[in-house]
Amino acid sequence: MALNGKKIAFLVAPEGVEQVELTEPWQAVRDGGGSPVLLSTGDARTVQAFNHLDKADTFDVDLPVGRAGVEDYDGLVLPGGVANPDQLRTDDEAVAFVRAFVEAGKPVAAVCHAPWTLVEAGVLSGRTLTSWPSLQTDVRNAGATWVDEEVVVDRSGPGPLITSRRPDDLPAFAQAISATF
Repeated sequence: MALNGKKIAFLVAPEGVEQVELTEPWQAVRDGGGSPVLLSTGDARTVQAFNHLDKADTFDVDLPVGRAGVEDYDGLVLPGGVANPDQLRTDDEAVAFVRAFVEAGKPVAAVCHAPWTLVEAGVLSGRTLTSWPSLQTDVRNAGATWVDEEVVVDRSGPGPLITSRRPDDLPAFAQAISATF
């Protein structure tokens, strides 16, 4: 299995993650033999997921991002939802963790609105990625090239960057995570 023994961080805000964008990549990591770890901001012990605008399930947080070390993880997944990355990009510890992860050359995967956190971290210059279409101006203003594709694996930076547009693209996104991480 491609992810066998790898520890993969999933970073989400306490409220607003799109449930399927958390659970499908999480399951792909588990199916590939990896160990997913749920990180969140502040002292959150659980996170509230959503099915679009409706509350869905809650998930237990394994560790606050402020206590997580980049060196302890082999990959990072940033699930989307509109509120989730909007909250993460205003949290200094979350932004610093994402920036350090990219600078360390480790693989990062972001789906839907999640590239907002990458924009805030200042790590997109010269990269090519996709996202939910409403982010394309933000992505371009951050120095990246935005494309409308199901999944993009960009290897032009210090580490691979996997991005995808929307929940319908999750099978391709999960496959790219399994193949790249």
